[in-house]
Amino acid sequence: MAKQQTAFVCNECGADFSKWQGQCSECGSWNSVVEMKLGPAPKGGARSAQFSGYAGTTSASVQTLADISLEDLPRLTSGVGEFDRVLGGGFVPGSVVLIGGHPGAGKSTVLLQTLCKLAERMTCLYVTGEESLQQVAMRAHRLGLPTDKLQMLSETSVELIGQAAEKVQPKVMVVDSIQVVHLSEVQSAPGSVSQVREAAAYLTRFAKQTGTVVILVGHVTKDGSLAGPKVLEHMIDCSVLLEGSHDSRFRTLRGNKNRFGAVNELGVFAMTEKGLREVSNPSAIFLQRGEDVASGSVVTVMWEGTRPLLVEIQALVDDSHLGNPRRVAVGLDQNRLSMLLAVLHRHGGVMVGDQDVFVNVVGGVRVAETSADLALVLAIVSSFRDRPLAQDLMVFGEIGLSGEIRPVPSGQERLREAAKHGFKRAIVPAGNAPKAMPGIEIVAVKSLSEALAAIE
Repeated sequence: MAKQQTAFVCNECGADFSKWQGQCSECGSWNSVVEMKLGPAPKGGARSAQFSGYAGTTSASVQTLADISLEDLPRLTSGVGEFDRVLGGGFVPGSVVLIGGHPGAGKSTVLLQTLCKLAERMTCLYVTGEESLQQVAMRAHRLGLPTDKLQMLSETSVELIGQAAEKVQPKVMVVDSIQVVHLSEVQSAPGSVSQVREAAAYLTRFAKQTGTVVILVGHVTKDGSLAGPKVLEHMIDCSVLLEGSHDSRFRTLRGNKNRFGAVNELGVFAMTEKGLREVSNPSAIFLQRGEDVASGSVVTVMWEGTRPLLVEIQALVDDSHLGNPRRVAVGLDQNRLSMLLAVLHRHGGVMVGDQDVFVNVVGGVRVAETSADLALVLAIVSSFRDRPLAQDLMVFGEIGLSGEIRPVPSGQERLREAAKHGFKRAIVPAGNAPKAMPGIEIVAVKSLSEALAAIE
């Protein structure tokens, strides 16, 4: 009889060990190392067929790059323009897409809407392990979706899901969620590192062998990252995250990984009584500014994936009654805020070390790029001096530690987007200043002191 192979894996970080130990030496967590059965060892050193080659099969012959066909993979459009934008043009047959988000963000809603539309044109299967079929049907009727074509299955066993999918042969299959399904040969509980890893590997092989688009729903941790082992994100082809606070009706779908399109692409949705509706012009909703001109507010242009996005940055500078003034950043990097305040003091002559500084990006958008540096600093100076900036002013640019204003990518496209929304004046880096831009006055700056002088 073949000997059973076992491994000891940490449920927190995924590290494996040769024997059990009370504390994981990689992440330091206690009582997180569990035993995982790997199955019988192969005889004669032969490898198992399911782990051979791409998707469990080996190529018939070796090919050179010149012999490989360069035809584009056919894509299946989801019928939702913002979803297709994030995916790079639609679903690629045989791909695995992982969509994550906080509870209540709308993951199941947007997937149910998408599959009900796709089921009108092709065979689709929706597998739910967290809800009953009646609960899913109630949501579909509440949203007014067509319900006569979509195939439904309530199951948590990965083996039974694979058997049902082989009979139905769907073009697109959703598994909601990867944290509740399990393999019978893995002895740990559903949701553990070993179960999530092996279940995802099984579904990935199924997708590659059959050409089925498999969409996995994943939970997120309290810090907003996808739960489960990091190897899960390496297995799949596309990883997207649905973000949005409970007090906001807008949701953003951001691509974190995409083997078939641009990464960091952004799609915007609005939560309505009839489910998620795509927003074709997101800049308009993030620029709903009041008629009264207030200090500490300025508009900048972000670059998200393949399109520009106008957002409003607000700052509030107030006297601090604490020994250590507060620095609070919502939607921005707090460490970068501290760095920009130091540059403002050193090269701009504005001292806010004894002030509380609060900054916010309107609409719940997160700004990860450095093009918002100049807008953030000018908003802080505007609030500190209590001098409002013009409503038709747009600002972008990166600030270096020596006070220089560095150019940012896609400057021409950012200016065109600002001009399209009625902005008449722009403060931009000298490297991004065009020779002529009809309808908008360009103020090119090379240093922080020049930018501060431009708003005097």
